Amino acid sequence: MSNERNGFDWSSFLLGILFIFASLASFQDPAGNLVAIVVVFGMFAIVKGIFELFLRKKVREFTGFSATMPIVVGIFDIIVGIFLLFNISAGVVALPFVFAIWFLVDSLVGLFSSTALKSISTGYYWFSIIIDILGVIVGFMLLVNPVSSALTLSFLVGFYFMMFGITEIIYAFR
Repeated sequence: MSNERNGFDWSSFLLGILFIFASLASFQDPAGNLVAIVVVFGMFAIVKGIFELFLRKKVREFTGFSATMPIVVGIFDIIVGIFLLFNISAGVVALPFVFAIWFLVDSLVGLFSSTALKSISTGYYWFSIIIDILGVIVGFMLLVNPVSSALTLSFLVGFYFMMFGITEIIYAFR
């Protein structure tokens, strides 16, 4: 087993660029784009879920570590995305709670499965740990005060998309 990667990971790079564009769009009009956030969030949840399912295979190839949590997170992300796309009005009401739970689940899974990242790159491991700890803190804040999170949802979505996008771009160059 080798820790070296060959080439450039275009799928991670393109996913990172898409998430950064989505983050910039969410910063534009925080009050007027809640419905758009529901639609975009639903689409990206599905894309991210599919990506998580494929990520499991790559983690096993690079580390020999067979993780089941990416499957759970991937399926959860796909279910959340389908719910949001087919129930937009319910999505607007539920989005602060869904987003808080998603933040928590994703960040906790990232923390618990971060040991696999140590063998890939120490810098990427610590970056992931810091982002996941921030995600847990923000997730609890959102869950405790959903009214406040609804008012600041555009910025929070933008922050999450920006962090995920940066993470994916860094991974593409690793």
